[in-house]
Amino acid sequence: PPLPLPSRPRLGRAPLLPLLLLLLLAGPVRPISFQLPGKARKCLREEIHRDTLVTGEYEIGAPPGSSTGPSANLKITDSAGHILYAKEDATKGKFAFTTEDYDMFEACFESKLPVGTGRMPDQLVTLDMKHGVEAKNYEEIAKVEKLKPLEVELRRLEDLSESIVNDFAYMKKREEEMRDTNESTNTRVLYFSIFSMCCLIGLATWQVFYLRRFFKAKKLIE
Repeated sequence: PPLPLPSRPRLGRAPLLPLLLLLLLAGPVRPISFQLPGKARKCLREEIHRDTLVTGEYEIGAPPGSSTGPSANLKITDSAGHILYAKEDATKGKFAFTTEDYDMFEACFESKLPVGTGRMPDQLVTLDMKHGVEAKNYEEIAKVEKLKPLEVELRRLEDLSESIVNDFAYMKKREEEMRDTNESTNTRVLYFSIFSMCCLIGLATWQVFYLRRFFKAKKLIE
């Protein structure tokens, strides 16, 4: 009988998943573009972790067919209303800041209508906002530390993996907080249910004795 062919070794899928995840997350981030009508205000919000570097680059294009240039204000604030970056009559520029705590940050573009003109056509706003590993300039790091291209890529993957671990740790912490909140809520609901049942039993008992005494007073029952 013919000898069986040797089985081809199967590659494990589990070790490939972290690498695929890193490669997907390491892809380039595309800038956001949207139309900003005249006398309008549009805001973009994003949640960012604490101690995170945030960089951005924006450009406001002049309305097509308009003799005037772009006219808009840019303001970046946190949930407490603290201004992290502000620019009036913004056309093109960059900004950078480091977060102090986990918070919701908001970037608002407000269109300005020039005096003595009619309705301004829509302006094209382009915003390229990066944070964390995306915001780091690895070219400058390579020049300062004299790293080779492979070492730079390994440094980038190391920072990215650390960022993913921190995200999972934060998600685990939030899950624990939500679980504690649910358990506390369930305990309060249980106590409230027991209290309500006791009140209902007490009220029913009082009604029975009251009606019995009332009927006795009316000599309807003995």
